[in-house]
Amino acid sequence: MPDRSLHEDDPLDDFERSTVELDGIAKTVYVAGRGPAVIVMPEMPGISPHVARFGRWVRDAGFTVYLPSLFGRDGAVPGVEEGVAVFRKACVSAEFRALGRNGNSPAVRWLRALARLAHDECGGPGVGAIGMCFTGNFALSMMLEPAMLAPVLSQPSLPLGDPDGIDSTPEELALVRKRLDENDLTVMAYRFSGDKFCHAERFAAYEQALGDRFVARVLPDSAANTETSPFFEHVIAGPHSVVTAHLIDEAGQPTVAARDEILAFLGERLTG
Repeated sequence: MPDRSLHEDDPLDDFERSTVELDGIAKTVYVAGRGPAVIVMPEMPGISPHVARFGRWVRDAGFTVYLPSLFGRDGAVPGVEEGVAVFRKACVSAEFRALGRNGNSPAVRWLRALARLAHDECGGPGVGAIGMCFTGNFALSMMLEPAMLAPVLSQPSLPLGDPDGIDSTPEELALVRKRLDENDLTVMAYRFSGDKFCHAERFAAYEQALGDRFVARVLPDSAANTETSPFFEHVIAGPHSVVTAHLIDEAGQPTVAARDEILAFLGERLTG
């Protein structure tokens, strides 16, 4: 993959940009690659150059990557003022349920429909998805779509201000657990140990709900990249984004190992 600057806006010119209307709602989706479909959902505050880089890694691993625009300015380097504005807007949007446990975000319904569409377009056994930060739990909720086979939760951060809360209803969790058991599937999940938005209590709640179907990876804070964008430096202000902004792209780094494990998990479920 050619080097692209992570400190300049990404034109996303190696993705095909289209408008996808599902259930009466239209969103921009960026698509690239060939092979089974993987939906890469952006973290707050949007499809940054780091998120796009991860999408390209998925593409280059032999998948068709679908990168939906859910908030923010596509391809932008996250600045402080703009990033905070995007965050505040998303928190009060009807599409997202940022506060309050035992519920889920309406945006998940559209993403389930996208998974069905992606499976129809790409074929194969099914679809993978990774959610990050604000979208972290969405990949789990998408498991109610039969096409979904490989869910990855990276630093799931909703509901905000509720360390052991989960952005799913108890009924949804029970249905997801039933499907995981019946189809012998697992959920991969990642966080930094000191993450201020995704606490140990949340992973413990997932483990209680999903048992050994929930496979958790907790990375040391020392593994996080400290040279990142202004939004992550001044607003997030700590280890958070395992495979994007805080990934250290060097051999032997725990974040690179996490990325490679995710790609191998997708390959096992979707091509193995």
